[in-house]
Amino acid sequence: MTQPRILVTGATGKVGGAVVGLLHAAGVPVRALVRGEADLPEGVQAVRGDLGDPGSLGAALEGIDAVFLVWPFLSAEGASDVVGEIGKHARRVVYLSSAGVGSGEVEPGEAITLFHSELERLIEASGLEWTALRPTGFAGNTLGWADEVRATGAVRAPLAALARPLIHEADMAAVAVRALTTDTLLGARPVLTGPELVTQERQVALIGEAIGRPVRFEEITLDEAAEQMRAAGYPAELVEAVLPAQAGMLDAPEPVNDEVERITGTPARSFREWAVDHAPDFR
Repeated sequence: MTQPRILVTGATGKVGGAVVGLLHAAGVPVRALVRGEADLPEGVQAVRGDLGDPGSLGAALEGIDAVFLVWPFLSAEGASDVVGEIGKHARRVVYLSSAGVGSGEVEPGEAITLFHSELERLIEASGLEWTALRPTGFAGNTLGWADEVRATGAVRAPLAALARPLIHEADMAAVAVRALTTDTLLGARPVLTGPELVTQERQVALIGEAIGRPVRFEEITLDEAAEQMRAAGYPAELVEAVLPAQAGMLDAPEPVNDEVERITGTPARSFREWAVDHAPDFR
């Protein structure tokens, strides 16, 4: 069987980068969509293009069989044109969506869930073969604490008791590779989680263990957190979506499942393992 030729978008990000690495290591022909210079494994072809400019994607998609799609915007504006462009060349798309889509209850202001829902709808209506991966929170999002940890040895954040089954990017990538290179996940929407619920306070402690020095969690209010996010330049719709959703998880945490192990044959990595893997980022 001829191996598919795969285009990875988001190839310089944590998940897309892990997908590129796994495909390349397996000898699968892989091409990376990039907007500028990129540090990629030797032998991986980089082609310039921008999902914000669908007309720029032709060269990257030429000769491609399947696409790993990471949508980098907070709305689905332009997504129809991108999906249409993919459909002119490829036969399959694997989309990195969100577990929030699976609830079936999209509330006004839930910006993240809204655009993921629209992307899934567009892809399913496109005639392409498809898989929609629906991970819970990314362990990699805690890299947002790295500057604080390095500078102060503390993390100032709300909701110390918020417990989530954060998922390692390597596990998302392993599932994505199965969806890109086999037919086992065609038409599937697997919800992907880490192996256990871990509170934010415990996440910070595990990062401290990984780097060999204590790190404190200093709890702030949701209002303080919202002000911090706005000051850092986060769009208002993201602030309004993320913090209330996280607060709601205190009483209704995300369910934990074993989908990663069922699909890949290997148990999902723990947050402790993620912290060890990323210790240099926090030192």
